[in-house]
Amino acid sequence: MFTKAESKPSSGSDEISAFLGKKTVFEGKMTFQGVFRLDGQFDGEIFDSGTLVIGESAVVKGKVDVQTLVVHGAIEGEVQAKGRVEIHATGKFHGHLNTPVIVIQEGGIFDGTCKMERTGAKQTESHPGASESGPALTG
Repeated sequence: MFTKAESKPSSGSDEISAFLGKKTVFEGKMTFQGVFRLDGQFDGEIFDSGTLVIGESAVVKGKVDVQTLVVHGAIEGEVQAKGRVEIHATGKFHGHLNTPVIVIQEGGIFDGTCKMERTGAKQTESHPGASESGPALTG
């Protein structure tokens, strides 16, 4: 419903460069490059230039600043994703999200606020067929 036909969802199956397993509990700051898969519990800050995959058993709380976020588990906090966010059927997001692209599959939960801005896009973009006064609503 919210995706373009040419959009190709990330499977999160690219080569994983870092991994925290189901029984792992981590608190603090994490930085990485590439693909990071998290299946355990994380409380803190995550920064990178790649993809964060939150597995079905994962619980993440804190601040996240990544290129791409793929949610199969639970995340709560403030998220900045420069590329896109995918919330899959088992995914749960609670908090504030800032991303240019969001995909929520049926069954996925989004509870919070979302700000979407395209980088480099004009603020006053006109659309063909739209009137300058905007759409008219009738009762």
